Amino acid sequence: MNISNTTTIALKAIFTNKMRSALTMLGVIIGVSSVVLLISIGKGLENFIIQQFEDLGTNNIFISPGQVFNEEGGISSGGRQAIQSMSLSFSQEDIRDLEKLNSLSAVTFYSPFVDTVRFLNNTEEVTILGVSASYQQVITTDLEKGRWFSQGEIERGDRVAVLGWQIYQDLFGEIDAINKKIRIGQLTFKVVGVAEEVGGGPSFDGYVYLPFSTASRVFNNDRVMSITAKAKPEVEVADAIEDIEKVMLQSYDEEEFSVFDQAELLKVITDILNMITIGLGGIAAISLLVGGIGISNIMLVSVTERTKEIGLRKALGATPNMILLQFLIEAAFLSIIGGLIGLLLAYGGSLAIQQFFPAKVTPDAVLLAFGVSTAVGLIFGAAPAKKASELSPIEALRYE
Repeated sequence: MNISNTTTIALKAIFTNKMRSALTMLGVIIGVSSVVLLISIGKGLENFIIQQFEDLGTNNIFISPGQVFNEEGGISSGGRQAIQSMSLSFSQEDIRDLEKLNSLSAVTFYSPFVDTVRFLNNTEEVTILGVSASYQQVITTDLEKGRWFSQGEIERGDRVAVLGWQIYQDLFGEIDAINKKIRIGQLTFKVVGVAEEVGGGPSFDGYVYLPFSTASRVFNNDRVMSITAKAKPEVEVADAIEDIEKVMLQSYDEEEFSVFDQAELLKVITDILNMITIGLGGIAAISLLVGGIGISNIMLVSVTERTKEIGLRKALGATPNMILLQFLIEAAFLSIIGGLIGLLLAYGGSLAIQQFFPAKVTPDAVLLAFGVSTAVGLIFGAAPAKKASELSPIEALRYE
């Protein structure tokens, strides 16, 4: 009996008991689809963040209050507290000192505030960024409609606003927002621009931008929460960081601020995302283990039910190795078919999720899930297959 006949017998056994086979594959289907979907979300988010940083440019330098990074290179709890605390911030004098550096081509600053924005009957609670005149130059913010703030509007502190794409959609829908009036808190602002859609989940799309001079007056706070500087093209970013640190150390202790470039921040973020993805993927992989146990149990039941068939095949000349191979193929096909269905579900799920959140099914995730599901079938099918191959033909034929 050749391998082709053995494979045919194994497939016939699977499709003869369709309901049993489907239930057996369920654990593998859930496991594979969960693993692939979670990895695709993690990779999609990582690619989205990388693209965001690339759009900002490669020579941006960030200055934040407190120590953002710990000694191991991760984000420190103190750094998070510093970023969240309005008491730890910078002054306008710091900005003027940084603008004097020859290694920098531009310096921008901004502070976040939270308030309610209204247009007609639509209301949204949003993050409002009070930004300096050079914000659009340093942090690329392309506009879909309208314009950015004029120098005169910034100097006068006019009540003008640029809306992130999602806020524009939520407030205005199909209505043209340019030159329309919105209310922020109790004050009226004129919309002069709408930013291009960034997409991919929570992002710049959810911001409302005001001139810093306006925001500081409206919210009665002129402290700067974050500074971003752009190094000149001919200057090494490391040299520009050194110049910035020298200036900041004149006014602050070393523990009171952090200076870092995009590469450093991106590495920390991607490391965290990879850890989360691996952790969630590992949790989802438990269902693959459960699926493997299900395959093993059903195969053991199948061996018992088909004891007479095994005895007859051995009496007709089938070798123990052929019996072993038959049941291994059967177990492998159960897991492979389950794996393929799981991959299709994961792909469909990723397409649905892409409407709200970045997700990308990668070849690595597909190969990993397919390889693991195949291995699950072979490993958990080995014991039942071995039991079947070792049955005595005489005892098997006597089995009732």
